[in-house]
Amino acid sequence: METKETEKLQTPEIPEEVAAEVPERTLTAPGDTEEQERGLDIDAALALVEEKRYATLRQMLREAEPADIAELFDELPKQQYAVVFRILPKELAAEVFVELDSDLQQILIESFSDLELRNVLEELYMDDAADLVEEMPANVVKRILQNVTPEARKTVNELLKYPEDSAGSIMTTEFVRLKQDMSVDDAIALIRKVAIDKETIYTCYVTDRNSHLIGVVTVKDLLCAPHDAKIADIMEDHVISVNTLEDKEDVAATISKYDALALPVVDAENRLVGIVTVDDAIDVMQDEAEEDFAKMNAMLPTEKPYLRTSPFELYKSRIVWLLLLMVSATFTGMIIGSFEDALATQAVLTLFIPMLMDTGGNSGSQASVTVIRALSLGEIEFSDVMRVLWKEIRVAALCGGSLAVVAFGKIFLVDKWIMGKPITVPIAIVVCLTLMMTVIAAKFLGCTLPLLVSKLGFDPAVMASPFITTIVDAVSLIVFFALATTLLHL
Repeated sequence: METKETEKLQTPEIPEEVAAEVPERTLTAPGDTEEQERGLDIDAALALVEEKRYATLRQMLREAEPADIAELFDELPKQQYAVVFRILPKELAAEVFVELDSDLQQILIESFSDLELRNVLEELYMDDAADLVEEMPANVVKRILQNVTPEARKTVNELLKYPEDSAGSIMTTEFVRLKQDMSVDDAIALIRKVAIDKETIYTCYVTDRNSHLIGVVTVKDLLCAPHDAKIADIMEDHVISVNTLEDKEDVAATISKYDALALPVVDAENRLVGIVTVDDAIDVMQDEAEEDFAKMNAMLPTEKPYLRTSPFELYKSRIVWLLLLMVSATFTGMIIGSFEDALATQAVLTLFIPMLMDTGGNSGSQASVTVIRALSLGEIEFSDVMRVLWKEIRVAALCGGSLAVVAFGKIFLVDKWIMGKPITVPIAIVVCLTLMMTVIAAKFLGCTLPLLVSKLGFDPAVMASPFITTIVDAVSLIVFFALATTLLHL
Protein backbone atom coordinates (compact mmCIF):
# COMPACT_ATOMS: atom_id res chain seq x y z
CA MET A 1 0.00 0.00 0.00
CA GLU A 2 1.37 3.41 -0.97
CA THR A 3 2.04 5.90 1.79
CA LYS A 4 1.03 9.54 1.75
CA GLU A 5 4.65 10.46 1.18
CA THR A 6 4.90 8.63 -2.12
CA GLU A 7 1.43 8.70 -3.57
CA LYS A 8 0.76 10.65 -6.76
CA LEU A 9 -2.48 12.40 -7.40
CA GLN A 10 -4.16 11.04 -10.49
CA THR A 11 -4.20 13.56 -13.29
CA PRO A 12 -7.32 13.33 -15.42
CA GLU A 13 -6.82 12.13 -18.96
CA ILE A 14 -3.04 12.56 -19.19
CA PRO A 15 -1.48 9.82 -21.33
CA GLU A 16 1.06 7.65 -19.53
CA GLU A 17 3.62 8.16 -22.26
CA VAL A 18 3.52 11.95 -21.81
CA ALA A 19 7.10 12.20 -20.57
CA ALA A 20 8.61 10.15 -23.36
CA GLU A 21 6.52 10.86 -26.40
CA VAL A 22 8.22 12.77 -29.17
CA PRO A 23 5.92 15.41 -30.63
CA GLU A 24 4.83 14.82 -34.18
CA ARG A 25 5.25 18.45 -35.12
CA THR A 26 5.63 21.87 -33.64
CA LEU A 27 2.26 23.56 -33.56
CA THR A 28 2.39 26.99 -35.15
CA ALA A 29 -0.59 29.19 -35.78
CA PRO A 30 -0.79 30.49 -39.37
CA GLY A 31 0.95 33.81 -39.84
CA ASP A 32 2.10 33.83 -36.23
CA THR A 33 5.73 32.74 -36.56
CA GLU A 34 7.22 36.07 -35.53
CA GLU A 35 5.03 36.24 -32.39
CA GLN A 36 6.01 32.71 -31.40
CA GLU A 37 9.69 33.59 -31.68
CA ARG A 38 9.17 36.37 -29.16
CA GLY A 39 7.49 34.14 -26.57
CA LEU A 40 5.05 31.35 -25.87
CA ASP A 41 2.14 31.11 -28.30
CA ILE A 42 -0.69 31.19 -25.74
CA ASP A 43 -3.43 30.40 -28.25
CA ALA A 44 -1.55 27.39 -29.62
CA ALA A 45 -0.86 26.12 -26.08
CA LEU A 46 -4.52 26.48 -25.13
CA ALA A 47 -5.48 24.55 -28.26
CA LEU A 48 -3.16 21.71 -27.23
CA VAL A 49 -4.73 21.64 -23.77
CA GLU A 50 -8.20 21.51 -25.26
CA GLU A 51 -7.14 18.67 -27.60
CA LYS A 52 -5.40 16.90 -24.66
CA ARG A 53 -2.15 16.67 -26.61
CA TYR A 54 -0.05 16.90 -23.47
CA ALA A 55 3.17 15.46 -24.93
CA THR A 56 3.31 18.17 -27.59
CA LEU A 57 2.40 20.78 -25.00
CA ARG A 58 5.18 19.57 -22.70
CA GLN A 59 7.74 19.96 -25.46
CA MET A 60 6.47 23.46 -26.23
CA LEU A 61 6.57 24.54 -22.58
CA ARG A 62 10.06 23.18 -22.01
CA GLU A 63 11.37 25.80 -24.42
CA ALA A 64 9.32 28.69 -22.98
CA GLU A 65 10.18 31.24 -20.30
CA PRO A 66 8.58 30.81 -16.83
CA ALA A 67 6.90 34.22 -17.03
CA ASP A 68 5.29 33.30 -20.35
CA ILE A 69 4.05 29.99 -18.95
CA ALA A 70 2.56 31.89 -15.99
CA GLU A 71 0.56 33.95 -18.50
CA LEU A 72 -0.74 30.70 -19.95
CA PHE A 73 -2.07 29.73 -16.50
CA ASP A 74 -4.00 33.00 -16.37
CA GLU A 75 -5.94 31.81 -19.43
CA LEU A 76 -6.46 28.19 -18.36
CA PRO A 77 -9.68 26.84 -16.86
CA LYS A 78 -9.30 26.19 -13.14
CA GLN A 79 -9.61 22.41 -13.54
CA GLN A 80 -6.60 22.37 -15.89
CA TYR A 81 -4.11 24.07 -13.53
CA ALA A 82 -2.81 20.87 -11.95
CA VAL A 83 -2.88 19.00 -15.27
CA VAL A 84 -0.60 21.46 -17.04
CA PHE A 85 1.63 22.07 -14.01
CA ARG A 86 2.41 18.36 -13.65
CA ILE A 87 3.77 18.04 -17.18
CA LEU A 88 6.44 20.67 -16.52
CA PRO A 89 10.01 19.55 -15.71
CA LYS A 90 10.82 19.83 -12.00
CA GLU A 91 13.05 22.93 -12.07
CA LEU A 92 10.89 24.74 -14.62
CA ALA A 93 7.79 23.97 -12.55
CA ALA A 94 9.29 25.71 -9.52
CA GLU A 95 10.27 28.76 -11.58
CA VAL A 96 6.76 28.98 -13.01
CA PHE A 97 5.24 28.55 -9.55
CA VAL A 98 7.06 31.67 -8.30
CA GLU A 99 5.61 33.71 -11.18
CA LEU A 100 2.00 32.76 -10.45
CA ASP A 101 -0.50 34.84 -8.48
CA SER A 102 -1.03 33.83 -4.86
CA ASP A 103 -4.60 32.65 -5.52
CA LEU A 104 -3.41 30.32 -8.25
CA GLN A 105 -0.53 29.10 -6.07
CA GLN A 106 -3.02 28.20 -3.36
CA ILE A 107 -5.16 26.21 -5.80
CA LEU A 108 -2.10 24.26 -6.94
CA ILE A 109 -0.87 23.59 -3.40
CA GLU A 110 -4.27 22.22 -2.43
CA SER A 111 -4.13 19.86 -5.41
CA PHE A 112 -0.55 18.64 -4.73
CA SER A 113 0.38 15.48 -2.92
CA ASP A 114 2.94 15.94 -0.15
CA LEU A 115 5.67 14.63 -2.44
CA GLU A 116 4.74 17.04 -5.22
CA LEU A 117 4.63 19.94 -2.78
CA ARG A 118 8.01 18.98 -1.36
CA ASN A 119 9.53 18.83 -4.84
CA VAL A 120 8.35 22.36 -5.60
CA LEU A 121 9.46 23.77 -2.25
CA GLU A 122 12.93 22.26 -2.62
CA GLU A 123 13.46 24.28 -5.79
CA LEU A 124 12.36 27.62 -4.30
CA TYR A 125 14.83 30.19 -3.04
CA MET A 126 14.35 31.13 0.59
CA ASP A 127 12.97 34.61 -0.10
CA ASP A 128 10.38 33.16 -2.48
CA ALA A 129 9.46 30.52 0.09
CA ALA A 130 9.03 33.23 2.75
CA ASP A 131 6.82 35.27 0.39
CA LEU A 132 4.73 32.17 -0.26
CA VAL A 133 4.22 31.50 3.45
CA GLU A 134 3.33 35.15 4.05
CA GLU A 135 0.62 35.19 1.37
CA MET A 136 -1.05 31.86 2.10
CA PRO A 137 -3.87 31.22 4.62
CA ALA A 138 -3.00 29.47 7.88
CA ASN A 139 -4.09 25.98 6.84
CA VAL A 140 -1.91 26.13 3.71
CA VAL A 141 1.04 27.57 5.64
CA LYS A 142 0.88 24.69 8.08
CA ARG A 143 1.11 22.19 5.25
CA ILE A 144 3.97 24.07 3.58
CA LEU A 145 6.04 24.13 6.77
CA GLN A 146 5.41 20.42 7.27
CA ASN A 147 7.00 19.71 3.88
CA VAL A 148 10.22 21.71 4.11
CA THR A 149 13.43 20.74 5.85
CA PRO A 150 14.04 21.97 9.42
CA GLU A 151 16.84 24.23 8.12
CA ALA A 152 14.56 25.78 5.51
CA ARG A 153 11.78 26.19 8.09
CA LYS A 154 14.16 28.00 10.42
CA THR A 155 15.36 30.34 7.65
CA VAL A 156 11.81 31.12 6.51
CA ASN A 157 10.75 31.91 10.07
CA GLU A 158 13.74 34.24 10.48
CA LEU A 159 12.87 36.10 7.28
CA LEU A 160 9.26 36.48 8.37
CA LYS A 161 10.33 38.20 11.59
CA TYR A 162 11.44 41.30 9.69
CA PRO A 163 8.92 44.15 9.16
CA GLU A 164 6.90 43.85 5.96
CA ASP A 165 8.43 46.93 4.30
CA SER A 166 12.03 46.31 5.36
CA ALA A 167 15.08 45.11 3.45
CA GLY A 168 15.06 41.96 5.59
CA SER A 169 11.63 41.00 4.26
CA ILE A 170 12.81 40.87 0.62
CA MET A 171 16.35 39.58 1.04
CA THR A 172 17.56 36.07 0.29
CA THR A 173 20.07 34.15 2.37
CA GLU A 174 21.36 32.19 -0.62
CA PHE A 175 24.52 33.94 -1.78
CA VAL A 176 28.21 33.14 -2.15
CA ARG A 177 30.34 33.94 0.88
CA LEU A 178 34.15 34.01 0.51
CA LYS A 179 37.05 34.39 2.97
CA GLN A 180 39.81 36.92 2.42
CA ASP A 181 42.62 34.38 2.80
CA MET A 182 41.24 32.19 -0.02
CA SER A 183 43.09 31.96 -3.31
CA VAL A 184 41.32 32.69 -6.58
CA ASP A 185 41.39 28.98 -7.44
CA ASP A 186 39.81 28.10 -4.09
CA ALA A 187 37.11 30.72 -4.59
CA ILE A 188 36.23 29.49 -8.08
CA ALA A 189 36.10 25.90 -6.81
CA LEU A 190 33.75 26.95 -4.02
CA ILE A 191 31.49 28.81 -6.46
CA ARG A 192 31.27 25.74 -8.69
CA LYS A 193 30.37 23.63 -5.69
CA VAL A 194 27.56 25.82 -4.31
CA ALA A 195 26.34 27.65 -7.43
CA ILE A 196 23.36 25.37 -8.05
CA ASP A 197 21.77 26.43 -4.74
CA LYS A 198 22.50 30.16 -4.94
CA GLU A 199 20.25 32.86 -6.33
CA THR A 200 23.19 34.74 -7.83
CA ILE A 201 26.87 33.91 -8.11
CA TYR A 202 28.23 36.85 -10.11
CA THR A 203 28.71 39.04 -7.04
CA CYS A 204 30.40 37.34 -4.08
CA TYR A 205 30.82 38.79 -0.62
CA VAL A 206 33.87 38.55 1.63
CA THR A 207 33.38 38.15 5.37
CA ASP A 208 35.64 37.57 8.36
CA ARG A 209 35.28 34.68 10.82
CA ASN A 210 32.48 36.55 12.63
CA SER A 211 30.49 37.10 9.41
CA HIS A 212 31.27 40.83 9.29
CA LEU A 213 31.11 42.20 5.73
CA ILE A 214 34.57 43.37 4.68
CA GLY A 215 34.58 43.25 0.89
CA VAL A 216 33.02 42.30 -2.41
CA VAL A 217 34.42 40.57 -5.47
CA THR A 218 32.83 39.68 -8.80
CA VAL A 219 33.30 36.62 -10.96
CA LYS A 220 34.91 38.91 -13.52
CA ASP A 221 37.51 39.89 -10.90
CA LEU A 222 38.21 36.24 -10.22
CA LEU A 223 38.55 35.29 -13.88
CA CYS A 224 40.90 38.18 -14.58
CA ALA A 225 43.13 37.65 -11.52
CA PRO A 226 46.12 35.25 -11.23
CA HIS A 227 44.98 31.84 -10.01
CA ASP A 228 47.14 32.06 -6.88
CA ALA A 229 46.13 35.62 -5.92
CA LYS A 230 44.43 36.12 -2.57
CA ILE A 231 40.88 37.38 -2.31
CA ALA A 232 42.07 40.10 0.07
CA ASP A 233 44.26 41.51 -2.72
CA ILE A 234 41.56 41.74 -5.40
CA MET A 235 38.40 42.50 -3.42
CA GLU A 236 36.76 45.92 -3.22
CA ASP A 237 36.70 46.88 0.45
CA HIS A 238 34.37 49.85 -0.03
CA VAL A 239 31.04 48.05 -0.02
CA ILE A 240 27.67 49.73 -0.34
CA SER A 241 25.26 47.89 1.96
CA VAL A 242 21.88 48.36 3.62
CA ASN A 243 20.54 47.52 7.05
CA THR A 244 17.96 44.80 7.59
CA LEU A 245 15.41 47.36 8.84
CA GLU A 246 15.91 49.88 6.02
CA ASP A 247 12.81 50.60 3.96
CA LYS A 248 12.63 48.32 0.94
CA GLU A 249 11.79 51.26 -1.33
CA ASP A 250 15.06 52.92 -0.29
CA VAL A 251 16.86 49.65 -1.01
CA ALA A 252 15.35 49.50 -4.50
CA ALA A 253 16.34 53.12 -5.08
CA THR A 254 19.92 52.36 -4.01
CA ILE A 255 20.14 49.43 -6.41
CA SER A 256 18.82 51.67 -9.19
CA LYS A 257 21.21 54.49 -8.31
CA TYR A 258 24.34 52.33 -8.40
CA ASP A 259 23.17 49.95 -11.17
CA ALA A 260 23.88 47.02 -8.85
CA LEU A 261 22.87 43.43 -9.55
CA ALA A 262 22.64 42.75 -5.83
CA LEU A 263 23.02 44.63 -2.56
CA PRO A 264 24.31 43.11 0.70
CA VAL A 265 22.09 43.35 3.78
CA VAL A 266 23.77 43.64 7.19
CA ASP A 267 22.50 43.71 10.75
CA ALA A 268 23.23 46.37 13.38
CA GLU A 269 26.72 44.89 13.94
CA ASN A 270 27.61 44.84 10.21
CA ARG A 271 27.23 41.07 9.94
CA LEU A 272 26.18 39.91 6.50
CA VAL A 273 22.78 38.20 6.74
CA GLY A 274 21.50 38.29 3.16
CA ILE A 275 21.34 40.07 -0.18
CA VAL A 276 18.65 41.84 -2.18
CA THR A 277 18.81 41.04 -5.89
CA VAL A 278 17.82 43.34 -8.72
CA ASP A 279 14.73 41.28 -9.62
CA ASP A 280 13.37 41.78 -6.10
CA ALA A 281 14.12 45.51 -6.36
CA ILE A 282 12.17 45.70 -9.62
CA ASP A 283 9.21 43.99 -7.93
CA VAL A 284 9.33 46.55 -5.13
CA MET A 285 9.39 49.45 -7.59
CA GLN A 286 6.52 47.98 -9.58
CA ASP A 287 4.42 47.39 -6.47
CA GLU A 288 5.09 50.92 -5.25
CA ALA A 289 4.19 52.41 -8.64
CA GLU A 290 0.91 50.46 -8.69
CA GLU A 291 0.13 51.50 -5.13
CA ASP A 292 0.82 55.17 -5.87
CA PHE A 293 -1.23 54.99 -9.06
CA ALA A 294 -4.20 53.66 -7.10
CA LYS A 295 -3.90 56.27 -4.36
CA MET A 296 -3.47 59.09 -6.87
CA ASN A 297 -6.75 58.06 -8.46
CA ALA A 298 -8.71 57.81 -5.21
CA MET A 299 -8.59 54.03 -4.78
CA LEU A 300 -7.15 51.65 -2.25
CA PRO A 301 -4.45 49.44 -3.82
CA THR A 302 -5.35 45.86 -4.75
CA GLU A 303 -2.86 43.04 -5.27
CA LYS A 304 -4.91 40.85 -7.59
CA PRO A 305 -5.08 41.29 -11.38
CA TYR A 306 -8.20 43.14 -12.54
CA LEU A 307 -9.95 40.12 -14.05
CA ARG A 308 -9.33 38.10 -10.87
CA THR A 309 -10.69 40.83 -8.61
CA SER A 310 -14.35 40.43 -7.69
CA PRO A 311 -16.79 43.34 -8.05
CA PHE A 312 -17.14 43.47 -4.26
CA GLU A 313 -13.36 43.78 -3.81
CA LEU A 314 -13.27 46.60 -6.37
CA TYR A 315 -16.17 48.22 -4.54
CA LYS A 316 -14.24 48.11 -1.25
CA SER A 317 -11.15 49.63 -2.87
CA ARG A 318 -13.11 52.58 -4.26
CA ILE A 319 -16.02 53.37 -1.97
CA VAL A 320 -13.94 54.78 0.93
CA TRP A 321 -12.41 57.52 -1.18
CA LEU A 322 -15.67 58.20 -3.01
CA LEU A 323 -17.46 58.71 0.29
CA LEU A 324 -14.70 60.95 1.59
CA LEU A 325 -14.65 63.09 -1.55
CA MET A 326 -18.43 63.28 -1.67
CA VAL A 327 -18.60 64.53 1.90
CA SER A 328 -15.75 66.97 1.34
CA ALA A 329 -17.58 68.35 -1.72
CA THR A 330 -20.27 69.49 0.72
CA PHE A 331 -18.04 72.47 1.51
CA THR A 332 -18.21 73.70 -2.08
CA GLY A 333 -22.00 73.50 -1.88
CA MET A 334 -21.94 75.49 1.37
CA ILE A 335 -19.78 78.17 -0.26
CA ILE A 336 -22.12 78.52 -3.24
CA GLY A 337 -25.11 78.60 -0.91
CA SER A 338 -23.63 81.44 1.14
CA PHE A 339 -23.41 83.60 -1.99
CA GLU A 340 -26.94 82.97 -3.26
CA ASP A 341 -27.80 86.68 -3.16
CA ALA A 342 -24.77 87.57 -5.28
CA LEU A 343 -25.66 84.90 -7.80
CA ALA A 344 -29.27 86.12 -7.90
CA THR A 345 -28.04 89.60 -8.78
CA GLN A 346 -25.55 88.41 -11.42
CA ALA A 347 -26.74 84.96 -12.50
CA VAL A 348 -24.26 84.99 -15.37
CA LEU A 349 -21.49 84.35 -12.82
CA THR A 350 -22.61 80.72 -12.53
CA LEU A 351 -21.53 80.25 -16.16
CA PHE A 352 -17.86 80.46 -15.15
CA ILE A 353 -17.89 78.28 -12.01
CA PRO A 354 -17.12 74.99 -13.84
CA MET A 355 -14.24 76.57 -15.79
CA LEU A 356 -12.66 78.05 -12.67
CA MET A 357 -13.00 74.85 -10.63
CA ASP A 358 -11.71 72.61 -13.41
CA THR A 359 -8.75 74.86 -14.19
CA GLY A 360 -7.82 75.11 -10.53
CA GLY A 361 -8.09 71.35 -10.02
CA ASN A 362 -5.99 70.61 -13.09
CA SER A 363 -3.33 73.13 -12.04
CA GLY A 364 -3.12 71.66 -8.56
CA SER A 365 -2.92 68.14 -9.93
CA GLN A 366 -0.03 69.06 -12.23
CA ALA A 367 1.97 70.48 -9.33
CA SER A 368 1.17 67.65 -6.91
CA VAL A 369 1.98 64.86 -9.35
CA THR A 370 5.27 66.55 -10.30
CA VAL A 371 6.29 66.94 -6.64
CA ILE A 372 5.18 63.41 -5.72
CA ARG A 373 7.28 61.99 -8.56
CA ALA A 374 10.31 64.03 -7.44
CA LEU A 375 9.80 62.80 -3.86
CA SER A 376 9.61 59.17 -4.94
CA LEU A 377 12.81 59.51 -6.97
CA GLY A 378 14.64 61.20 -4.10
CA GLU A 379 15.13 64.41 -6.10
CA ILE A 380 13.66 66.63 -3.37
CA GLU A 381 12.85 66.47 0.33
CA PHE A 382 11.05 68.65 2.85
CA SER A 383 14.08 70.91 3.32
CA ASP A 384 13.68 71.95 -0.34
CA VAL A 385 10.16 73.30 0.25
CA MET A 386 11.09 76.97 -0.30
CA ARG A 387 12.94 76.21 -3.55
CA VAL A 388 10.01 74.15 -4.79
CA LEU A 389 7.54 76.83 -3.76
CA TRP A 390 9.49 79.61 -5.49
CA LYS A 391 9.70 77.56 -8.69
CA GLU A 392 5.99 76.67 -8.70
CA ILE A 393 4.91 80.25 -7.94
CA ARG A 394 6.80 81.45 -11.02
CA VAL A 395 5.26 78.67 -13.09
CA ALA A 396 1.83 79.59 -11.70
CA ALA A 397 2.30 83.26 -12.62
CA LEU A 398 3.18 82.34 -16.20
CA CYS A 399 0.36 79.80 -16.52
CA GLY A 400 -2.20 82.02 -14.80
CA GLY A 401 -1.32 85.05 -16.90
CA SER A 402 -1.57 83.07 -20.14
CA LEU A 403 -4.88 81.51 -19.14
CA ALA A 404 -6.31 84.89 -18.08
CA VAL A 405 -5.47 86.50 -21.42
CA VAL A 406 -7.00 83.63 -23.38
CA ALA A 407 -10.04 83.53 -21.06
CA PHE A 408 -10.65 87.27 -21.54
CA GLY A 409 -10.83 86.81 -25.30
CA LYS A 410 -12.96 83.67 -24.98
CA ILE A 411 -15.45 85.42 -22.68
CA PHE A 412 -16.23 88.14 -25.22
CA LEU A 413 -15.89 86.03 -28.37
CA VAL A 414 -17.82 82.95 -27.26
CA ASP A 415 -19.87 83.83 -24.20
CA LYS A 416 -20.95 87.39 -25.13
CA TRP A 417 -21.05 87.53 -28.92
CA ILE A 418 -21.83 83.93 -29.88
CA MET A 419 -23.91 82.82 -26.87
CA GLY A 420 -25.36 86.29 -26.26
CA LYS A 421 -24.77 86.36 -22.50
CA PRO A 422 -25.02 89.75 -20.70
CA ILE A 423 -21.33 90.01 -19.85
CA THR A 424 -19.63 93.29 -19.05
CA VAL A 425 -15.94 94.18 -18.84
CA PRO A 426 -15.96 94.20 -15.00
CA ILE A 427 -17.40 90.68 -15.00
CA ALA A 428 -14.68 89.53 -17.42
CA ILE A 429 -12.01 91.14 -15.22
CA VAL A 430 -13.38 89.36 -12.13
CA VAL A 431 -13.29 86.02 -13.93
CA CYS A 432 -9.74 86.53 -15.25
CA LEU A 433 -8.38 87.73 -11.91
CA THR A 434 -10.03 84.76 -10.20
CA LEU A 435 -8.46 82.46 -12.78
CA MET A 436 -4.97 83.85 -12.08
CA MET A 437 -5.36 83.69 -8.31
CA THR A 438 -6.88 80.19 -8.46
CA VAL A 439 -3.96 78.86 -10.51
CA ILE A 440 -1.44 80.39 -8.09
CA ALA A 441 -3.29 78.99 -5.06
CA ALA A 442 -3.60 75.58 -6.72
CA LYS A 443 0.09 75.41 -7.54
CA PHE A 444 0.92 76.48 -3.99
CA LEU A 445 -1.25 73.77 -2.45
CA GLY A 446 -0.20 71.18 -5.02
CA CYS A 447 3.50 71.53 -4.27
CA THR A 448 3.40 72.07 -0.49
CA LEU A 449 0.82 69.54 0.71
CA PRO A 450 2.70 66.43 -0.61
CA LEU A 451 5.91 67.70 1.01
CA LEU A 452 4.12 68.32 4.30
CA VAL A 453 2.42 64.90 4.26
CA SER A 454 5.75 63.22 3.46
CA LYS A 455 7.39 65.06 6.37
CA LEU A 456 4.68 63.75 8.69
CA GLY A 457 5.49 60.19 7.62
CA PHE A 458 2.52 59.51 5.35
CA ASP A 459 2.44 58.53 1.70
CA PRO A 460 2.41 61.76 -0.36
CA ALA A 461 0.42 59.99 -3.09
CA VAL A 462 -2.76 60.59 -1.07
CA MET A 463 -2.31 64.29 -1.85
CA ALA A 464 -2.67 63.73 -5.57
CA SER A 465 -5.44 64.61 -8.00
CA PRO A 466 -8.76 63.91 -6.18
CA PHE A 467 -7.82 65.36 -2.81
CA ILE A 468 -6.07 68.44 -4.22
CA THR A 469 -8.95 69.03 -6.62
CA THR A 470 -11.49 69.07 -3.79
CA ILE A 471 -9.45 71.61 -1.80
CA VAL A 472 -8.80 73.83 -4.81
CA ASP A 473 -12.49 73.79 -5.77
CA ALA A 474 -13.35 75.37 -2.44
CA VAL A 475 -10.51 77.91 -2.72
CA SER A 476 -11.49 78.93 -6.26
CA LEU A 477 -15.11 79.54 -5.22
CA ILE A 478 -14.10 81.64 -2.21
CA VAL A 479 -11.78 83.77 -4.35
CA PHE A 480 -14.38 84.09 -7.12
CA PHE A 481 -17.20 85.27 -4.91
CA ALA A 482 -14.94 87.50 -2.81
CA LEU A 483 -13.74 89.33 -5.92
CA ALA A 484 -17.21 89.44 -7.40
CA THR A 485 -18.81 90.97 -4.29
CA THR A 486 -15.97 93.47 -3.95
CA LEU A 487 -15.47 94.62 -7.55
CA LEU A 488 -19.06 94.30 -8.72
CA HIS A 489 -20.54 95.69 -5.46
CA LEU A 490 -22.95 92.77 -5.08
